[in-house]
Amino acid sequence: MNRRELLKTFGAVGAGSLVSPGVLRAQAPAVAPATQPAATGTIVPLVSTSNVFIPPRGRSFMKFSYDFPEPSVQVGPYQIGFLVFTYENTYGLSREAMNVSVNGDRIELTCNEFVWAGGQQKAPGRLHATFTIDGEVVQWEANASMAHPVKSVTAVIRGVPRGRVSAAGGAPSDPRDSELLFGYPFSAGDLNTAAGLTTPLVAVVQEDGACTYISSRDDRVRAKRVYMQPGETGYRVEAVFETEGWTHQNDVRVPVWRIGRAAQLEAAVHDHYAHVERAYRIQKMATRPDAPPWMRDMALALTLHGMHYTGYIFNDYAKMLDILKWVRDRIPGERVLAFIAAWDGRYYWNYPLYRADDRMGGEAGFKRLIQEGRRLGFHMMPMFGTNAANTKLPDYRRIANASTEKIDGDAMPLNWVDWDNDRHMDGWLAYMNLGVDSWRTWLFDRISDVIERYEPDAYFLDIVGGWTNNTKADMHEGTRRMILDLRAKYPQVAVVGEMHYDALLEFIPMYHAGPGAPIVAEYARFFQHLSHPAPGRGSSGVHESGFGRWNPQTLSLSPNQIPTLNIVDDTFRDHRSDMEAVITEARRRANI
Repeated sequence: MNRRELLKTFGAVGAGSLVSPGVLRAQAPAVAPATQPAATGTIVPLVSTSNVFIPPRGRSFMKFSYDFPEPSVQVGPYQIGFLVFTYENTYGLSREAMNVSVNGDRIELTCNEFVWAGGQQKAPGRLHATFTIDGEVVQWEANASMAHPVKSVTAVIRGVPRGRVSAAGGAPSDPRDSELLFGYPFSAGDLNTAAGLTTPLVAVVQEDGACTYISSRDDRVRAKRVYMQPGETGYRVEAVFETEGWTHQNDVRVPVWRIGRAAQLEAAVHDHYAHVERAYRIQKMATRPDAPPWMRDMALALTLHGMHYTGYIFNDYAKMLDILKWVRDRIPGERVLAFIAAWDGRYYWNYPLYRADDRMGGEAGFKRLIQEGRRLGFHMMPMFGTNAANTKLPDYRRIANASTEKIDGDAMPLNWVDWDNDRHMDGWLAYMNLGVDSWRTWLFDRISDVIERYEPDAYFLDIVGGWTNNTKADMHEGTRRMILDLRAKYPQVAVVGEMHYDALLEFIPMYHAGPGAPIVAEYARFFQHLSHPAPGRGSSGVHESGFGRWNPQTLSLSPNQIPTLNIVDDTFRDHRSDMEAVITEARRRANI
């Protein structure tokens, strides 16, 4: 047999002799059949290519082109090893320096030496991990320390069966032989590669409905990734914890990870969210004090599209008011949220000035829209960008120090949109960090000015779910601080966000986009995204996605979100019958 065949046949071999309680030290490997799991506490001599498809058979991600040592400890049905990453290299555990002790359901691993260059070199360092087994649940925490600052620590897990995969409690799907990469939150900063997790939970669901789930039990918003690499019968899983990029720690404590089995996916999701509730002090929607009564009773959302990036006006302030008057004759305004997208002129180009636009009706026109809309009963909500600023505007120099750099120091512009359709992504927008005082103060002041000048019922935070690990400050804590400061100053004004992740549920009670997993609807309300198709040709309005498909049979409405009517340039002129149909359905769902 060649080496690959040996690894495939003996992937679950044992090593050494076990004394329980006691210490397991490196000795000559004892060979056991692959079908027989090694005893708990046994060190299993694996490498990065053990028991996975090489070469990949489906979609794949970057990986080393050689075997990297991954000696792992048998913990119940799983083999678990570790990788440690600094800002300059990758390190694995030295097999000869691994000690394992077993005391009942508690297993401790200590390793006082790392390997690098695929095991050709060694380096000083220490990893200590403690595992506990409770029935079908295994959980662990770890400490890693090195002479260089530690960037991230990965637990490599084998023994996870194949099946349909659920991300963050959402509906499971079959990835076939493709590799998977998930990131929390906001794709953990890997927007081009990782699928986003709104909470660090991934599950594999079997045909009978039972599932194996992997859950982080952190109590802070910190980057996590879950990478799943398939083999014939199971996944090699990487559970990655990334340290805060603004700290640079030589000694890192990895928060608790848990892997377990549940009879149903719903049981795993509820177990995970029980932790989330405690960790982030989240209340249910029915009792949370930051959700005003109108938010709980909302039956319909209107997205009134204003000005496109290019300067094209869909609806000016006067036309928006005419639309509200027409809608008010068909549904009580008190049950409707009027979301005013791009009220401040050129969409995104004018971020972060937030001033009424002269072409759309100016200061007087916008004030009349808000005040008359409220008199009609509507709940009026203008839009703000949580983390976008045009670097071409003169005022940008006052906030430039709050632009975002990723954990490795590379700049993070908001450059994923081709605004002008020249078939090239535009890079004039900086991605801003509310953890930095200058930007948080700027945005707080601009929102405060709009609240005092026009008296809206709510304000909308665009891309508020876009937390990114960075070199300067904690975006989540900055966001939390700004929102709580605004709430203290203006308790009557609600906050609504785009995209949630679990910890945001503590202080933002409503979102557009989501909820993903059904359980999230217990904590917040959701309406449809501003880009979902408007009646007729399916225009996405001010958004950059062009046209979708309006379905008059389903009214393009989501069963899991508040009915939402997006209104562009021709909606009120040419498609009032479709508007009537959406309003009728909203009334039906709300029993009005």
